[in-house]
Amino acid sequence: MRAVIQKVKKAQVVVDGQVVAQIAGGLLVLVGIGSTDTTDAADYLANKIIELRIFEDDAGKMNLSLRDIQGELLVVSQFTLYGDCRKGKRPSFSGSARPETARTLYHYLLDKLSSLGIARVQAGIFAAHMDVELVNDGPVTILLDSDKTF
Repeated sequence: MRAVIQKVKKAQVVVDGQVVAQIAGGLLVLVGIGSTDTTDAADYLANKIIELRIFEDDAGKMNLSLRDIQGELLVVSQFTLYGDCRKGKRPSFSGSARPETARTLYHYLLDKLSSLGIARVQAGIFAAHMDVELVNDGPVTILLDSDKTF
């Protein structure tokens, strides 16, 4: 499972002109689910996301987690995170999980994040064409991979 994590001042997801999810300060997480991912990968990612110390403390150092600041979370499914562009010019998505598996793990991840004490967990709509709007804070962008390839 892969994630692009962005610290945001605000973010929202719009589908067909309607806002379907929005948060104030916190994290926007774009998540891709791979063909070999399991609930263990989702557990690892969920714990890592809420414990990342990427928010400033009183001294201005990145020392606080999402839980510490009681921030909000917006999670958006994005299968293109498994796009392989090493050959040719068109990405291959053969490493992405099948939609039915990805949907199940995506919802499992959302439930796990909620169970770990994040009061407000919002989500995009799985497999929908979404407009994701954000105000990046910093900017701070972190990449995570449950296989620890980066």
